[in-house]
Amino acid sequence: MFKKVIIAEDLEDINLGIEQTLKNLDIVNFQHAKYCDDAFLKIRKAILDNEPYDLLISDLSFKKDHREVKITCGDELVEKVRELQPDIKIIAYSVEDKSHRIKSLFENADIDGFVLKGRNSIEDLKKAIHITSTSDQKFISHEVASALQEKNNFEIDDLDIQILKHLSSGTPQDEIIQIFKDLGIKPNSKSAMEKRLSKLKDFFKANNTVHLVSIAKDMGII
Repeated sequence: MFKKVIIAEDLEDINLGIEQTLKNLDIVNFQHAKYCDDAFLKIRKAILDNEPYDLLISDLSFKKDHREVKITCGDELVEKVRELQPDIKIIAYSVEDKSHRIKSLFENADIDGFVLKGRNSIEDLKKAIHITSTSDQKFISHEVASALQEKNNFEIDDLDIQILKHLSSGTPQDEIIQIFKDLGIKPNSKSAMEKRLSKLKDFFKANNTVHLVSIAKDMGII
């Protein structure tokens, strides 16, 4: 079982639930950070002190407040931590249910578990901690397990990224089409643009164009 754990969670009631879960598993050496920056600094200091953490449990979304931070979300935190300490076990604990984001965490940050916050989250967290502490097996809550099984033939290309960048700058769709025509970028028809936007919205499960741009920014695509 893990000996030293750090929790990155900005909501106090959620943090208390995680801490109680750790105590129930006889894990008493744990620390808590409300900001990703603080969690990262604690992990780095622990390595320098030759007393590294065994496990990071991190939320993905952190509310903004008066404090200016460098690491704004859990996705970025786990990627940085994985680079800093490759052997640490990482469990994401979040309400996030979008398959592309969950899959990205496993593929890009090599997380060891994903627990969906909800009715069964405490039991799932216990299972995730037990499984990841005793093996190299991955854990994912069954409600979102399909995220690791989905195969999508749609791939984002440079043209999609250009479209997203123009949209994020507030450029209307018709103007984007004209820009592509002027630059000789194809396809540049209205129907082709609409089809691409429709596929992007479906792929990212975005409700509208504004939501699509927001998701793309959160994921660091643009």
